[in-house]
Formats: sequence, C-alpha cells, structure tokens
Amino acid sequence: MLRSVAVLILPDLAVFEFGVLCEVFGLDRSDDGLPVLDFRVCGQVAGEPISTTAGVDVTPKYGLDGLRGADLVAIPATRMREFPEEVLNAVRQAEADGATLLTVCSGVFVLAAAGILDGRKCTAHWYSVDELRARYPQITVDPDVLYVDDGNLITSAGTAAGIDACLHLVRRELGSAVVNGIARRMVVPPQREGGQRQFIERPIPKCSADSLGPVLDWMLTHLDVEHSVADLARRAAMSERTFARRFTTETGTTPHRWLTRQRVLHARRLLEDTDLGVDAVAARCGFGSATLLRHHFRKVVGVAPADYRRTFRSSERDALPA
Repeated sequence: MLRSVAVLILPDLAVFEFGVLCEVFGLDRSDDGLPVLDFRVCGQVAGEPISTTAGVDVTPKYGLDGLRGADLVAIPATRMREFPEEVLNAVRQAEADGATLLTVCSGVFVLAAAGILDGRKCTAHWYSVDELRARYPQITVDPDVLYVDDGNLITSAGTAAGIDACLHLVRRELGSAVVNGIARRMVVPPQREGGQRQFIERPIPKCSADSLGPVLDWMLTHLDVEHSVADLARRAAMSERTFARRFTTETGTTPHRWLTRQRVLHARRLLEDTDLGVDAVAARCGFGSATLLRHHFRKVVGVAPADYRRTFRSSERDALPA
C-alpha cells in the first residue's frame, strides 16, 4: 500500500518533472474522497536551495534522512551525471529498506550510478538512451516505451511520460478508482496508448556508397511503386547477389526493410501535413492497402495511423492540400 512518498531533488532540477510528482502525489484531494499521502521533498541538505533549469531555486524541507521509511522514493529529472556518494548510499538504503523507486526522465541516471539498475530493465527519454547505454552497458534499456515497471523499480521516458508512470503506480498500488479521480482532476487520460516511438524523429539514413546513392534517391521518389531486388540491381548495374550484399553493408538492413521504413516515414509526414485519408496515404506510400499500412505503421511507430494523426496532425489552417 502506498502511504508515503519522498521526492529526491538534486541540482539542475527539471521543474516540470518535479511538478509532475507534486501534482500526482503531493496534493490534498480529500474533497474528492482520494487518499492523502505523506509527501516529503528531500535534498542532500535540508533547507539548502536546489538550482533548477528554469532559473529558480527549490528549497527541500528534508535532507536525505527524509527518504527513510518512505514507501516510494521518486527522483525527477536532473542534468547532473555525477552524484555524491552520500546521495547514492541513501538511495541504495531506501531500496534495501523495501521502498519502490521511481524515476522521471533523466532521474534514471541516479539509479544507474547507484548500481541499482544493474541487470535490470529500464527506459529513459529517447534523447538520453544512447548516453545511458554507453555509460552503463550492464543495463537493459527499452527505448520504445513510456515507462517500465520492473517490480520495485519504475522508470519513465521523457517529461510527460512521467505522468504515465506515476498514474500507473497509483493504479497498481491504490486501484482504478483512485487513479481515475487523480487523472480527472489533472485533465489527462489515466492511461495513454502507444510508446515513445511515435515521438522519435527518424531521419532517412545516409548511404556512404556513391554507387548506391542514385538508386536510393530513385526509390525515395518512387515509393508508390513495387521494387524487386532484381529491378534495383539492374538499375545499379550489379548482380542481384552483389547488390543485396552491398545494400546490407552500406545501409545496415535489407532492401525490403529499408523500403518499408521509408514508406512508414513518408506516411508519418502525410498524416501530419495533409488531409489525405488512410487509404490514399497507403497508396501514396506504396503499401497498396490501408490494412498493410496499419500493420507496418504500428510495427514501426507503435500506434495506429489514425491515433498518430490525432496526436501530431497540423491544424486545419496549416494542413497541406491533398
């Protein structure tokens, strides 16, 4: 049962992520029949102001001793990557005492530095995934999800994904009625569909081979037609075997997978910037049918085309004509 929450704030604190924890766990909503939690804001030293990325300071009422006995220790994002051993020891002790640990965005680096994530699964903001993997190769990082629930460890992706992780924890510990009440007051859905794949920019990979460059450019301008390896090899003046081998070497994938990915990227742009229907988008991108588009789009992006459009569609005034 979740009764007490200690939020550990560190210098270069991200105020939105800190605010998410305050909003979900720190407000008194007893007028709606919701439980009131023992909520503590803790720093390395009680009463010592903590700098934030917004240029204002936040002063914690508690020091590291405030983590003791908390059911949940939550760590919001920070730009710090090196942490005082005293802080890491306090987090390790909290886990040893049975606390659930939750991070929002780059707060995950604190748990990683403490060794708590070794051999465990987690996530982070897609922008920080490569850095996290490079610093801590012993951790399994899932870059596609909004949050990872690994029992006593819950890690979230960037910024607003912290809301999803916090509400998930409330649902897990206090039930659907409580999480629905909190979400209603926050005017957010109690659970979002999809993962952070839909938010990641995926630029078209560049090919270093001059011999394949013209073929790739031609494929990109003719996504709506069928392409066989035999046809592409002839256009590149190579045998099929040589073309397939060189293509994989230079792009890191097969012609079919590369083409499918580019079609999905083009579909994303059409869904964002035009008023074309899903059938027309499928035809423009070479998928042939809306069913095939939905299959590949969900596989790559993580959500259905219609859901993606609702999230990222330009305004009617800015949408391009079909």
